[in-house]
Parts: sequence; structure tokens; C-alpha cells
Amino acid sequence: MIAKGLRRTSVHLMGMFLLAHACGAMDVQQIIQKSVEANQRDFDEEPHYTYKETDRSGASTKTYQVLMLDGSTYNRLMAVDGVPLSPQQNQDEERKLKQVEAQRRAESPSDRHKRIAKYQQDRRRDNEMMQQLTVAFTFKLIGERKVSGFKVYALRATPKPGYQPPNMASQVLPGMNGELWIDQQTYNWVKVTAKVIHPVSIEGFFAEVEPGTHFELEKRPVGGGIWMPTHFAMYSVAKVLFFFGHNTHENETFWDYQRIY
Repeated sequence: MIAKGLRRTSVHLMGMFLLAHACGAMDVQQIIQKSVEANQRDFDEEPHYTYKETDRSGASTKTYQVLMLDGSTYNRLMAVDGVPLSPQQNQDEERKLKQVEAQRRAESPSDRHKRIAKYQQDRRRDNEMMQQLTVAFTFKLIGERKVSGFKVYALRATPKPGYQPPNMASQVLPGMNGELWIDQQTYNWVKVTAKVIHPVSIEGFFAEVEPGTHFELEKRPVGGGIWMPTHFAMYSVAKVLFFFGHNTHENETFWDYQRIY
């Protein structure tokens, strides 16, 4: 449960924790501010894209086409363990898709509002977290490098002393640090890494996120100045009720972004 909650602040939020207000040289502040603006554009554009996603769990994988259907997403299964679905399986998935399309067309105004509101609520939480993170960390420019063919600014983020998380989603932040590689031309993220450096209690879940929890996010351009995630990995270590261990490993890749409107 804890890992899934952390994952939902997922493909965007594990990068967003590095959008902290930078202390120090003016050039670092400018880099961060431009990065905030670039990544806000990416965030706003995400609902306008369809894409493919492969989720790995242990040795098993499932590949989906992620579609926008009447205001929220739908995942259509395409392959299992790298093997495309059989003709019969494809027919079954197409039938499921058409059923969902029909269900959403037939929804009452109230049900439609609830479904779309849930999707938008998740996105609002992500965006609110981005704003919160601008006060949670201190940045230091540690050099200029070349990562995956991009010339980048390398920055290190550490928790700001005295930061008080105002909500449950941000409670993990004081226990984290990380590094961010920002493209020098566009100020988009090329790569983000983050790790938990000391235990953090999650109020309301009777749980504690442990050192060893770490995240990695990579993004690439998809056209029109917009960058989208291409890889997200998370390994979470948590204690539930401060006694039972719970470890989760997730690895996801994203590709074939197509703008739909």
C-alpha cells in the first residue's frame, strides 16, 4: 500500500522532488526556475498523448497501449513477456475496449464527473506536490556533464533544515536526497535519481519508509519542445506497523508517444 502510494507520485513526482528552491549562486536559481517552467509544460501536455508502456514485475512483463477515453486513461493489453497477444486474445481485448467506451458514453453525468474528477485529483496532487517541493530542498550545482548524448547541468539536492511537510504526500521528502541532470538547451530533465537516507514515518498508514528506497526517472523529447518519461524504476523498503517488512520493485518503460489533440 505504501509502495503504491509512492508510485502514484510516480512517473512525475519522483523527479519533482528536485524542484526545490535553490540556495546559493544565482545561476543555480535560474537553472531551477527554467526547469520548473519546462517541466510544468510537460506536465500540462501529458493528457494530450497516447503511448505504450511496459511494466516489469520480477521476470514477467506486460505491455499496454495507454489511451485517453473521455477524460481519463485506459490501458489496453498488447503483449505478455514480450510476446504479442494471439488473434483471439486481441479480439478479447478489443471487445473489452469497446465495452469500456460504451460504458463511458452511457455514464450518468454524476458518474462521469466522479471518474474524471478522480483522474484530475491525482494530477492535481502531483502538481501541488511540485509547488510544495519548491520549498523542501536546497540545490548545489556540481558540474556540467554529458548524459545519454545531452549536455546537462548536474545538480545535487539535499533536504532543507527545518522543513515541515504540510500533508501526507510530502512526508517522505525530509528523508530524501538526490541528483538531477538538466538539459542545457531546453532545461528539461534528462535523468533524476533519488534515495531515502533515513527512516521516515508516514502518518495515517502506521508505516515507515526505510533507507534503501530509491527511484530513477529518465525523460526524452517527443516533439514540439515537450519531453515525456521513458523510464521509471523504484525499489521501496517499508515497515508496516513498524514490524512487518514490505519491499516492492517496479520498473516501467514508455515509448511511442503520439499527440492526439
